[in-house]
Amino acid sequence: MRVDVLNPEKQKIDNAQDFDIRQRMDIVIIGHVDHGKSTIVGRLLADTNSLPNGKLKQVKQLCERNSKPFEYAFLIDALKDEQSQGITIDAARVFFKTQCRDYIIIDAPGHIEFLKNMVTGASRAEAALLVIAADEGIQENSKRHGYLTSMLGIKQIAVLVNKMDRIGYNQDIFNKIVNDYSEFLKNIDVNPHCFIPVSGLIGDNIAEISNKMSWYTGDNILNTLDQFKKEEIPINKPFRMPIQDIYKFTKYNDNRRIIAGTIETGSINIGDEVIFCPSGKKSKVKTIEVFNSPEVPKVSAGQATGFTLEEQIYITRGEVMTKIGEAQPSLSSRIKVNLFWLGKKPMVKNKEYLFKIGTSRVKARLEEITRIIDASSLNAASDKNFIDRHDVSECILKLNKPFGFDLKEHITITSRFVIVDDYEICGGGLVRETLQDKESWMQNKVFIRNYKWEKGNISAKDRADKYKQDPALLLITGNDNLNRKKLAKKLEENMFHANKPVYFLGMSNLLYGLDADIKDGDKNRGEHIRRLAETVNILIDAGILTIVTASELTEDDIKLIKTSLAAEKIKTIWVGKDVTTDINFDLKLEQAHNIEQNSTKVYNYLKSENIFH
Repeated sequence: MRVDVLNPEKQKIDNAQDFDIRQRMDIVIIGHVDHGKSTIVGRLLADTNSLPNGKLKQVKQLCERNSKPFEYAFLIDALKDEQSQGITIDAARVFFKTQCRDYIIIDAPGHIEFLKNMVTGASRAEAALLVIAADEGIQENSKRHGYLTSMLGIKQIAVLVNKMDRIGYNQDIFNKIVNDYSEFLKNIDVNPHCFIPVSGLIGDNIAEISNKMSWYTGDNILNTLDQFKKEEIPINKPFRMPIQDIYKFTKYNDNRRIIAGTIETGSINIGDEVIFCPSGKKSKVKTIEVFNSPEVPKVSAGQATGFTLEEQIYITRGEVMTKIGEAQPSLSSRIKVNLFWLGKKPMVKNKEYLFKIGTSRVKARLEEITRIIDASSLNAASDKNFIDRHDVSECILKLNKPFGFDLKEHITITSRFVIVDDYEICGGGLVRETLQDKESWMQNKVFIRNYKWEKGNISAKDRADKYKQDPALLLITGNDNLNRKKLAKKLEENMFHANKPVYFLGMSNLLYGLDADIKDGDKNRGEHIRRLAETVNILIDAGILTIVTASELTEDDIKLIKTSLAAEKIKTIWVGKDVTTDINFDLKLEQAHNIEQNSTKVYNYLKSENIFH
């Protein structure tokens, strides 16, 4: 929910150029429930004359009509259920200006039940105000919030010790909170900018220095905000743009394929060579497309934009566009992460979750829990086999396919992820380490292969137009060996006579040729599959429809093949009535003995999939 409490007239920018020149900073204010965050923000707005004319009087009259005492929190806690319960449920955003810059203050919920909303509110903040009530002291949630700001990568934190009026502005109580909380933050590598004793109700040290605490020699909140350093736009980091979508235009003979997304880091120019992760496909930037704007030669971090490429390559949403010659993302399907769990149900092993990072969406499972950290006490446990609500975990996740990402110490924004369970965000964190497995090993080889691939003068589109077909791998599997091979050879014959470039690649041709050096073949099945996929990749690059038969392929086998070949290039057919593996096939032929009829069915299927033009 967004609550705009400023005067609408004040929110208007008289001069758009002035808006571009002035800095804007996002600040999140967090703390335990009833410790007075919303009151502080409301008071800050009132004391800086940021409220519309009559707004303060209006809210006071509303409170009088409802027979409840006025609170500055009501200036931003605009939802009726929030006012009736006295807690902030959603993250409200309020706007105001100082002479230094424009601010958006995100008032995040403090109640333990709404930690998820707090994380959402803080995810894009550049600094944090963390509130602790002087009369109640440091609570478990105070420590959780401190830990979460650390996990989210917020470095600039000011701790506000609120309600000093309730303890008679006692310096000793303030100093004890400073010492105890500083010790906790030190253990999670957080060094707060300052501690400020304040009273949101009275207005002490909000916009003016209070005369009731002569022992305090620091700044008020307003001056502290202006001392925070604006985070620099990450232009000087390696280029990263998660692919949001690919747009195709056909009207008015417009043949552009625009690759769209928001640039997270770095910059890029027309003519720069780019490579996509995890596919490893490369091309060169032909044009930079900006909506309703003349052509620009360069774009940088923070801009939503689109590109056309000199060579049309097949890429999909979720890939990361990077620049050749710069540091590349990590690539793996096994990762070690720091994870904060917010789901109502614990995160457990052997359950499938949705892992989201950038625009990438992959299925994931919890493979191993290294340790569980109590975010309020920092005590660690290594004997739990599940991650409970509000636990912080160091764990290993296994993803169903490799993807591109950065480690948190390199580029934080492309290391942040969330985990979805049953359509609800239940966890999030940062990627700490890349771990190897057979798929990521193959994917790294494919990435290098595509990067080093020597292209001829004939493009894939030229071949497809000439041959009137899109090359593909036709995998025929099942448990009927004799009829499976007969079908493959009949398909090759029929397609050949129909003038289709086609080739039947018998497995024996590989096993006793290219794979002759592989010992203990059953133990090296993965290497057999890798070499098969690499051979087929060359044939597909030549524009040839390739037919391969193999016995009872599994979904894991297909995943390995898809590591080397684009998924849309693979068509899988199961021959036989009984399906004896977990494979997800595209076409099933139960009557295995009817070769001619099955050949026609396959041909018609390929035609329906637009393999043939």
